Parts: sequence; C-alpha cells; structure tokens
Amino acid sequence: MKIRTFLYTLWQGIRNMFKNGWYTLASIATIGACLFLLGMIYSIVANAQHILYTVEEGVSITVFFNPEVTDEAIDAVGQEILKRPEVRDIVYHSDEEIWATFGPSYFGEDYQEGFPENPLEGEHNYEVFLRDVSLQDQLVSWLETKPEVRFVRYSQITASTFSGVNMMLVYVSAAIITILLAVSIFLISNTVRVGITVRAEEIGIMKYIGATDFFVRAPFMLEGIMIGLIGALVPLYLIRYLYDYVINMLTTRFEMISSILSFLTLEEVFRILLPVSIGIGVGMGFLGSFITVRKYLKV
Repeated sequence: MKIRTFLYTLWQGIRNMFKNGWYTLASIATIGACLFLLGMIYSIVANAQHILYTVEEGVSITVFFNPEVTDEAIDAVGQEILKRPEVRDIVYHSDEEIWATFGPSYFGEDYQEGFPENPLEGEHNYEVFLRDVSLQDQLVSWLETKPEVRFVRYSQITASTFSGVNMMLVYVSAAIITILLAVSIFLISNTVRVGITVRAEEIGIMKYIGATDFFVRAPFMLEGIMIGLIGALVPLYLIRYLYDYVINMLTTRFEMISSILSFLTLEEVFRILLPVSIGIGVGMGFLGSFITVRKYLKV
C-alpha cells in the first residue's frame, strides 16, 4: 500500500509539472538563473583564492644562524621548525651553495679567482615556507627567541597584503552569495506561490473529501524537488561548458597568463559546486513548495 501511495504521489508530481507547463518553466528558469550566477561567482572566487594561495606558496622567510652554531644544532633547530603548525616546508642552504649560486651572477664564471675564501661563509640558512602567510608574525616571534638564530629576514608588507586580499575575497564572496541566496528564495517562493494558488481549488476539494495533509502535500513536495533538481542541473551543464571553454582559451591563446597563473581544473571546481548546487536547488524547491502549500491546507 505504501509503495502504491508513493508511486501515485510520484505520478501526480510529474503530471503536475506537465499540467502546469508555464509555472514549471518559470520555476526552473528562476532556480537556474540564480544558481548559474552563484556557480559563476563561485568559480571566479575559487580561482582567485587558488591563485592567491599559489603565489603565497612562493613567499618565505629566511632564518640565519650565529657563526659558532654547529651543524648538529642547526639540524636540531630545523627539526623544531618543521614541527611548527605554521610551517609547510623548509629548505636548507649552506654557505657554499649560496656562494656557488650568487658568485657567477655577480662576478662571472671566474668568480672564485678573486676570492680565495668564501665571502659568504657563515650565511647558511633555512628558507621556511608557510602554510598561511597570516601566521608569519607568530612564527617569526618564536624564531627570534631561539639563541642559535642570528636574525630572521621577512617581509611584513607582503604578509599583510596577502592576508588583506584573502580576507577581502572571503567577505566579498560571502556577501554576494548571501544576497543571491536571499533573492533566489524570494523569487522561487513567489513563483511557487503563483503555481499553487492556481491549484488552490484542487487542494480544497482534496481536503473536503478527506485527504490527509501529507497526501495533499506530497505531490507538491516531489514536484518542487524535481523542479529544483532540473533547475540545478541545467546551469551546471552551462557552467561546465563555459568554464572548460574559458580555461582552454586562456591556456592556449594566452600562454603568458597560463605560465604565471594556475587555474583550478574543472573536476576541482565541480567537486564542491556540484553537490552544493544540487543541494541548494532541491532544498529551495522543497522548502518553497512546503511553505507555500501549508497555508492552503487549512480548509
């Protein structure tokens, strides 16, 4: 009996979609338009944050040691640094390696002839890469308490700039998404209200002949879920096509941009966008139908 009721409810929901074609199309278009804008904004913001994070990965601080510190002590400090929660990775540079890198750049291939000894002796250091540049001050304060450390070279301006841009992206994207969701809920509830108002008489008749609230409400719930699902899948397909097209165009026609900037792949974007869009679409369709039909059940 329950299976028969479910199949009847499902059939009624599908029948209502086709029976009220203009209402269905209006609801799908409303949900689709809102989720399309939401998806495009998410794709842009996610890529902006990814690019910013990629650039942040190249930002580092350099830790120099006192000349009398032994290699064993330097190794021990390196292990301590690597265990810090702020640190993503460290790279050790010996003074010989530094001289071999910078000597030819400034004095040519015969740089060693004018320098019988390494002028950068004692400049061995750790290059420390952070998980988040906003944690730079916290790590620098700790490093400066170490007796083995001579000084720490870092850029306060760079860290502040990256942190400010990152926070701005978070606030702006959150504000835009909140506004879009509010507008979406308003438009969808109005669209659903119009569709259900047209069938208010039908709902009243069902109530007068003894139909339960669940029996009356269920077809509208399923109808709202199906409309929300279709309204989410259509913009997702469009975004998939557009995103793939734009990224391919940027990487093939503008090689300079692709060599500097790193974009998220389609799979990385849709890993979050797909479930979120479907969840929002189905949720808005369900809630819109549930809330709107409730007032017509009081006969």
